Amino acid sequence: MRTGNEPVTARSPLRLRLWLSLWGLLWGAAGAAVFSMAGLPGWAAACAVLVLVAAVDMAVVVRHIHQGPHYQPGPDVPPYEPPRRRP
Repeated sequence: MRTGNEPVTARSPLRLRLWLSLWGLLWGAAGAAVFSMAGLPGWAAACAVLVLVAAVDMAVVVRHIHQGPHYQPGPDVPPYEPPRRRP
């Protein structure tokens, strides 16, 4: 049920997700480099896939951040009525 205060208290997890994507990108790139120098191509490929996934996620997050906030109903919009249970 919506209480009416969500637009005031809501926080977006996009910036945290951006930092986590960057963290995965850095560690994946470092792992791919180390494993390729160590002669372990399977692990290097797995880290390269992690880098690719982190880069795509980072691009999606940056796109969403640049889109800006979306519509949220203001305080003048009353809360929704809770669904009524059938007896």
